[in-house]
Amino acid sequence: KQVSWHSVLRVIRPRLFERLCLEKILPHWFHYSRALSGAEAVNALRPFYFAVHPDFFGQHPREREVNENSLKRLSVYLENLQKPGFKSLKPTPLTFYVRETDQNPSDGQEPFSSPGFRAVKFTLHTRDLLSTVLYILNSCSLSVEHIQSMNTNVHSQPLKETKRMSDRPIKWDKSYYSFTGFKDPEEDLEQVSRIETTLTSWLDNNGKSAVKKLKNSLPLRKELDRLKEELSHLLQLSDIRWQRSWGIAHRCSQLHSLGRLAQQNLETLQKAKGCTVIFTDRSGMSAVGHVMLGTMDVHHHWTKLFERLPSYFDLQRKLMLLEDQISCLLGGIQVIYIEELQPVLTLEEYYSLLNVFYSRLLKSRAPFHPRSLRGLQMILNSDRYAPSLHELGHFNIPVLCDPANLQWFIHTRVQQARENMKRKEELKVIENELIQASTKKFSLEKLYKEPSISSIQMVDCCKRLLEQSLPYLHGMHLCVSHFYSVMQDGDLCIPWNWKNGEAIK
Repeated sequence: KQVSWHSVLRVIRPRLFERLCLEKILPHWFHYSRALSGAEAVNALRPFYFAVHPDFFGQHPREREVNENSLKRLSVYLENLQKPGFKSLKPTPLTFYVRETDQNPSDGQEPFSSPGFRAVKFTLHTRDLLSTVLYILNSCSLSVEHIQSMNTNVHSQPLKETKRMSDRPIKWDKSYYSFTGFKDPEEDLEQVSRIETTLTSWLDNNGKSAVKKLKNSLPLRKELDRLKEELSHLLQLSDIRWQRSWGIAHRCSQLHSLGRLAQQNLETLQKAKGCTVIFTDRSGMSAVGHVMLGTMDVHHHWTKLFERLPSYFDLQRKLMLLEDQISCLLGGIQVIYIEELQPVLTLEEYYSLLNVFYSRLLKSRAPFHPRSLRGLQMILNSDRYAPSLHELGHFNIPVLCDPANLQWFIHTRVQQARENMKRKEELKVIENELIQASTKKFSLEKLYKEPSISSIQMVDCCKRLLEQSLPYLHGMHLCVSHFYSVMQDGDLCIPWNWKNGEAIK
């Protein structure tokens, strides 16, 4: 519906414009609502987080990575909304893979498996937490009825009208914007889509805020290094790592928690001698033998895990023997597990996969010439139906693959696999040289990449970086990723395929 500016000019005010638009769409909410706090916004988005949480996409690494990146950008957007005195936020395009479930998402309890997922794209250009939460839920076709119960001032009528919120946006006549001087949100979005962000323009716009965040995080970074070194020495650990991109403060808190437990049960925790400890989403031992500490678990669960480590070490030895037996049946090919490319599996889950595959091989007795495949590598996948050859040179083998077809597939691609592996080693050397050269040229404190970035992508990125003059990078932590972002502790994330160009004024 077209609304002429002169019919509303006498009553409208700039700060009420957005609210009036939403009020037109959500009348039963805005007449009785109050602003959401940050904690309430997080709670209201629980159905959304359950639908897009990366842990539910373990067998789909690409979709998992997209959701992780989008959640980081959403977190920054919500954080900025809560800052006092903020004026406006740039439209933020996001993409999420949303799990399809039969269960009502508003109850906050989702199953760990789903029949599938769908891609959802939307652009955030809201100015308060309430409208942002509603917009996200509606964009993903998730219920908003649970929000009503969070607000005691909300009218008792259900919010069914909000389910199709984005279908009937109010559209003001162009003369309204010309006369009042207000910005047309449609034109803003069109301009954002037309203008492609360049590296120089993004650094010009975000460099100062990144420097400020990095400076504020320096004391905590030193504290993190100190805690990590002390615990590694005390427990004689090989390393301490994190599976998620948690902030420095969060990591320090986790190390303090582990330190307190070590003071109470030092002898028990020292059973992890020589291991790598990883803070992640669940406790156990990983497929490669790392000790996983679930960040949501209490000390009691961690203690039980450390007590069970001897039995885990026994299972690990059995797993390695099983890998060797599979290797003998398949001509000496090495069975490996690549953390960056495979779903996050516990030691028990991975052993079960190997055992199923080994049993099928024993029954078929497909003839592979002894040691004919030495030097080659393979990984097992539970979500594939046909074998494939990865660009890095390893074979992706489905657990339920027909052994006869597997024999033909491997034999016809042996030469290509060896060439790919040789190229991988050459690329790794070039990648390391370029990382060192880039770190030195820009005086970076740290240059690293996300696990989903391949060596080819990193090489391409660094080669083009070395051709630039980028003073904003001096002393910074730079992460090569798939998107632009300033992390909460000042790390700069840039896409590996960043575009070149001058700053856009």
